[in-house]
Amino acid sequence: MATRLVQINMKAHDDAALGRFWAEALGWGVDSEAPGVTNLEPVDFAYPDPVAVCIDLVASPEAKTAKNRVHLDLATTSAAHQAELVARLKDLGATLADVGQGDVPWTVMADPEGNEFCVLDPHPLNMDTGPIAAVVVDCTDPRETARFWGEAMDWTVHEVTDDHATMRSAQGVGPYLEFHRSPDTKSGWNRVHLDVRPYRGDDPAEEEARLRALGATDPGIDQSAISWTVLADPEGNEFCLLTPR
Repeated sequence: MATRLVQINMKAHDDAALGRFWAEALGWGVDSEAPGVTNLEPVDFAYPDPVAVCIDLVASPEAKTAKNRVHLDLATTSAAHQAELVARLKDLGATLADVGQGDVPWTVMADPEGNEFCVLDPHPLNMDTGPIAAVVVDCTDPRETARFWGEAMDWTVHEVTDDHATMRSAQGVGPYLEFHRSPDTKSGWNRVHLDVRPYRGDDPAEEEARLRALGATDPGIDQSAISWTVLADPEGNEFCLLTPR
């Protein structure tokens, strides 16, 4: 049994408006499965497919009070493309952001609701990822976090150090999942989190038990009205275990 990363869940005050921003930013299509939920995925995409990690934007009245612990890194193919993308994102409503990054070759920005993301400088590893180069998760212990997620999913761990760890789908396609050491303390529910899905035919209860045995914990919320399971990784970062598909 195993899961795979299929999407990220992002809270939004206006899911439709923020969905339009990210659809334009990524060149993706927009759909909605229910009021207050906007779904983004590549055009003509057959979900789920490791070639892309999709985005679900879910309406929430909660205010953003701190830097997100999960963010997107966007890929570029050249210095000119990086500058062009930054300019286009500004026109769409993004702003430059300072999260203490200092002098770095990538550009830190925030979407219209203040969610941080990075426009990366060109790098050979990001040339075949699609518009999203990586989903990045802050943590205090990249080695332990990579250990958990490397066993939780069937993705391949590529690199692990004391400061960062990198994973990618076993098929070697789509964005990377990265864990970066951060001194920031987690406070409150993450506004952006990972959604993982077992494969068709897997038993959801068995998969939940397996994840708990690996170190996942119960975040302590009422889950009686939902069909999926909310858990937290060993760092306390919430994630959703969706139904098999």
